[in-house]
Amino acid sequence: MWRNWLAVLLLAVSGNAAAVERVVSLAPSLTEIVVELNSADLLVGVLDAGERPAALNHLASVGRYGQLDMERLLSLKPDLLLLWPGSVGPAQREQLKRLNIPTYVAEPHDLQQLAAQIEAIARQLGRPEQGLALAASLRVRLAELRQRYRRDEPLRVFYQVWDRPLYTVGGGQIISDALEVCGARNVFADLQLPAPQVSVEAVLQRNPEVILAGDQAQLEAWRAWPQVAAVAHGRLLRVVDKGLERPSGQMVEATAALCRLIAPER
Repeated sequence: MWRNWLAVLLLAVSGNAAAVERVVSLAPSLTEIVVELNSADLLVGVLDAGERPAALNHLASVGRYGQLDMERLLSLKPDLLLLWPGSVGPAQREQLKRLNIPTYVAEPHDLQQLAAQIEAIARQLGRPEQGLALAASLRVRLAELRQRYRRDEPLRVFYQVWDRPLYTVGGGQIISDALEVCGARNVFADLQLPAPQVSVEAVLQRNPEVILAGDQAQLEAWRAWPQVAAVAHGRLLRVVDKGLERPSGQMVEATAALCRLIAPER
């Protein structure tokens, strides 16, 4: 009797009653985390959004961003789903709940949360050691970056996501935390929506010292407002690396690249 009780206790503590064997990732960032944890052998399907790593080309697709193929998903008989809420619409998220498939939901709002969620995903995969090692290395790197790029007065930065209409990132979005690591402050950090729509007038009022965007034409358009500090001092900077948009382990090095871009003197 006591042996049975002990077995139940150990399973409860581990949080992993049975080792998973068939994992479906419902976001590219989560797929990337599984690969970083050297656990790609557990993947049987992925949700596509952009180009896949070549090593995963053989995996079944369960749809594209915002368009989950539920029938295909069920045919794969997953014993674990990795879900980022924004990758699946509300109606299909409700469907997933009713399927009673074990699901881990990841939506980190800062880089420390990302490290913790990487550890949690590793536990879900039954490979906690890989998660502990990866998260520890990420935390050390983040501490180095915070120390190197720290400023008494953070740089005011406008991070432009799109131009028509004009979108940025809010304070609860992980990119805002990446800016803080670099000694900067998102001028729209007071907005809590992940991707709020803003006006040109609001940007002018907050007078950023740096404007970041992924498209050079979007940056050049700001030259129409020479009174903005970023324009006056030539700090219209293009973010080439898309890694900031994928909250996985690689985002820490994407943050390091961001730091070098906005503060090359450090």
